[in-house]
Amino acid sequence: MRRAAGAAFIGTAIEFYDFFIYGTAAALVFGKVFFPELGSVGALLAAFSVYAVAFLARPLGALLFGHFGDRLGRKATLVVSLLLMGLSTAAVGLLPGYGAWGWWSPVVLVVLRICQGVGLGGEWGGAALLIAENAPPGRRGRYGAYLQLGPTVGFALANGVFLLLTRSLDEAALIGWGWRVPFLASLALVAVGLFVRLRLDETPLFRAEADRARTPAVEVLRDHGRAVLLGGGAITVGYALFYLTTTYSLAYATTGLGASSSLVLGMLLVGAVGKGVAVWFSGRCSDVWGRRRTLQVATLLAAGWSLVLFPLLETVRTPLMFLGLAGAMVVLGLLLGPVAAYLPELFPTRVRYSGAALTYNLGGVIGGATTPLLATRLTEAYGTAEPAGWYLAGLGLVALLCVRLLPETSGADLTARPHPDTGRRRAAVPGTDPAA
Repeated sequence: MRRAAGAAFIGTAIEFYDFFIYGTAAALVFGKVFFPELGSVGALLAAFSVYAVAFLARPLGALLFGHFGDRLGRKATLVVSLLLMGLSTAAVGLLPGYGAWGWWSPVVLVVLRICQGVGLGGEWGGAALLIAENAPPGRRGRYGAYLQLGPTVGFALANGVFLLLTRSLDEAALIGWGWRVPFLASLALVAVGLFVRLRLDETPLFRAEADRARTPAVEVLRDHGRAVLLGGGAITVGYALFYLTTTYSLAYATTGLGASSSLVLGMLLVGAVGKGVAVWFSGRCSDVWGRRRTLQVATLLAAGWSLVLFPLLETVRTPLMFLGLAGAMVVLGLLLGPVAAYLPELFPTRVRYSGAALTYNLGGVIGGATTPLLATRLTEAYGTAEPAGWYLAGLGLVALLCVRLLPETSGADLTARPHPDTGRRRAAVPGTDPAA
């Protein structure tokens, strides 16, 4: 169990580091590197548009890697997803800017961003299964928190590297070559991740599953489509809150409010520590209070904090800005803690990889891809970012409804097959096949 949790944590931290450094670079330099002729707002929108492309590609990665993960196994699929993400990220670090390649440069950037999205689309679902299919039923939330700490550490690494660069380099050096360093460093991190994952064993539940789905994606959409849609809707507010707090707030605070990038990066870095503590607390609570109850409380907090995030940020007073950003990160941790246990519990073993991965990344398309773009447009139209907070609060209410319509799965027997389109599991009867 410790080896599985460690492998899930390390691999996910590396993959999310790769994914997050694009968001930080998009907020700080990519508009000037790849879209210099579009003006400040146009360049930022273009950089965020390429950022959104990866979210659109993530469900494709979920279907692709989910198919092979449910057919061939979790371990090999996770190794391939890590390689795809790492090599794509390093290639971004080598990509010439607009001044050298013209419009071919952003075109290649889009292709590489799609590869990143496909790789990450297959990562989270498989890593969640490494933990869910090894952990004892009453402690899946606790062990799932290890996985959810991976994105937190990946974000902290990405922000820490850029914080170091912004404090060490002037703007010309950062735009000229400094931004490439975090992308090229991905190769060393991927080597570490591969070493850890290649030493893993296949999960016992997958080895015991004799009846493999021939077309997992078709089966999960046909028999468990309700769980996919409601699960995806339930986590949209987490995605939206994260990318509004990090990627968009970083761009808005530095370009719109005149705050220094190192100050905002430092605030987010400290906030990531609070997020990690909240993830751990929330994951453990979900084992005791239940997944649904924990998520409902966290979703209500997210909807409420959405209304104060940007008013606090727009004061441009350091303590209040820090309160807004750090508070949002803590609420986000409470939201994410139970997810790694909850989503795999909604699906049977034969389609669990496809179901969990597709659900998780569907939430990313709705909550992550469009939110920075919409926030940029709303701020440009109204002269303040507060309407983006109202949008996020509304999304939180929709997510709360989705959570209430999902079943409670805490402590569920993963060898039993849930009823199609409900997620509720049949009780296993001694001496019978629980999947029958």
